[in-house]
Amino acid sequence: MSADGRVGADARRTGAQIIWEALIREEVKVVFGYPGGAIMPAYDSILQYPIHHVLVRHEQGAAHMADGYARASGEVGVAIATSGPGATNLVTGIATAMLDSVPMVCITGQVNSKLIGSDAFQETDITGVTLPITKHNYVVSDVNKIASTIREAFYIARSGRPGPVLVDITKDAQQATTVPVWSDEPVRLPGYRPDHRTSVEDLERAAEMIASAKRPIIFAGHGIVRAEATRLLLEFVEKTGIPVATTLLGLGGFPATHPASLGMMGMHGEAWVNQAIQEADLLLALGMRFDDRVTGNLKNYAVHAKKIHFELDPAEINKNVRVDLRLVGDVKDTLRALLPKLSSRNCKPWMERINSMKGDSAVRDIQKMPHDGRLFAAHVMHDLWRITEGKAIVVTDVGQHQMWEAQYYKHDHPRKLITSGGLGTMGFALPAAIGARFAKKEEEIWVIAGDGGFQMTACELSTAAQEGIKINIAIINNGYLGMVRQWQEFFYDGRYSATPLRSPDFVKLAEAHGHTGLRVTKREEVEETVARARSTPGTVLIDFRVEQEDSVYPMVAAGADLHDMIRRPSPIVETADDE
Repeated sequence: MSADGRVGADARRTGAQIIWEALIREEVKVVFGYPGGAIMPAYDSILQYPIHHVLVRHEQGAAHMADGYARASGEVGVAIATSGPGATNLVTGIATAMLDSVPMVCITGQVNSKLIGSDAFQETDITGVTLPITKHNYVVSDVNKIASTIREAFYIARSGRPGPVLVDITKDAQQATTVPVWSDEPVRLPGYRPDHRTSVEDLERAAEMIASAKRPIIFAGHGIVRAEATRLLLEFVEKTGIPVATTLLGLGGFPATHPASLGMMGMHGEAWVNQAIQEADLLLALGMRFDDRVTGNLKNYAVHAKKIHFELDPAEINKNVRVDLRLVGDVKDTLRALLPKLSSRNCKPWMERINSMKGDSAVRDIQKMPHDGRLFAAHVMHDLWRITEGKAIVVTDVGQHQMWEAQYYKHDHPRKLITSGGLGTMGFALPAAIGARFAKKEEEIWVIAGDGGFQMTACELSTAAQEGIKINIAIINNGYLGMVRQWQEFFYDGRYSATPLRSPDFVKLAEAHGHTGLRVTKREEVEETVARARSTPGTVLIDFRVEQEDSVYPMVAAGADLHDMIRRPSPIVETADDE
């Protein structure tokens, strides 16, 4: 056997050996998984191969780690699990990757092929379970099909609109032997055509629409980050002067500190950004899918604007918002082809109009509140951004802290924010950050999680300890399931049903896992404590005890028009003015 785990071309291998050799041929260096009965042949064989296996504490963590690895690196993440409960524990992570278009391959063990359908011990029809939440999935019961199937799985996961693919391999196929056939020919699959190209006629029409618009806005979505198109978008903006609003997953796709950056749009975007969208006469939607969190009430959404949708997946076009022009294809290729057809233009009057919409937004900003000794989550986010100079990879969970991070940690570079957008998966942050650590070993990584979501996958603190990795964890601890509490306050007359939350002592929890635990209760403690965390070897957890009943402002209520926003209450404005 060679150093990379390969054996002679004509040598017989077990199906288990073929799995790892197929992964090596796809340049996989790390996998995240948990062993069990139906995947034991594969786990026995991995000892022969130069692939690092990260032993997780729950299979959901394996899927999120593979997801975080893929988002940070741009490569395909790999998760491994056994049959039955092992496989079904992957489901939340697979669905998370599916909705956010993350390339991932999950390999699961299955009971012996003769037992399929017999309700055998730990048997589950995992391909049936995951059919709606995978880009494609396979059952392999023939050892001769393992090599070609894994090759196809990687091709499907990374081509076109990326997504998760599951390969379920029976135990007898792993144990059987064959001489595998390796092919270097391009993968061709009947009916699968991921490479779309925009026609010259459509590009010229787009250029005409852009030239005639008076109030255009660019929407930068996750597709900009995924397609590595940030440099071309910057070139596009500097040539045309058109301002840019971003989706949550698009943060970092355009520099937040650029003069043309408007910031985040949608439910918790700035009020003046949403107002500008409602007054725009042209929307250029780049790699985004008009999620309901972005549009608000569709009936009154940007009614004055023509819309051009740059999108890789034809199924997304006209799904939520009808558009005037569709440009189907990789957004990077489309921008490259469109740029020479554009002329320089003056957007100064439009920018002046947008700036005039800001009104009292600045004084409503919580950062303008007088310091009264209380610690707000927004303080923590702003200070983390300032102290890390905006250079850290931030992995957030889901909830209020996720929105505060999006508002107060300014991302100038792609792949620096890793978060669950479409599915909104609590418990995502800690395992995804561990995955990101293996993709970006030299970069500073911060987990930002709420006290509720963190407890869903806190067991992965043990994984971090076993791997000896360095990440910093900021728990925004307000004693509530905060975002649900906020909705209860706004829309359920303040009846806090099942949202007050009693948590463990997070400092002791960290220490019990062999990590360093710290606590912050005042803003003046933030800088020194963050500095200590950054300089301390190994994983450090900081328990930030923040104001309990703060809310994320502004907010578009579900079903409301995009410009109809709930603003921060006026008494805070008056206090700020008094200062």
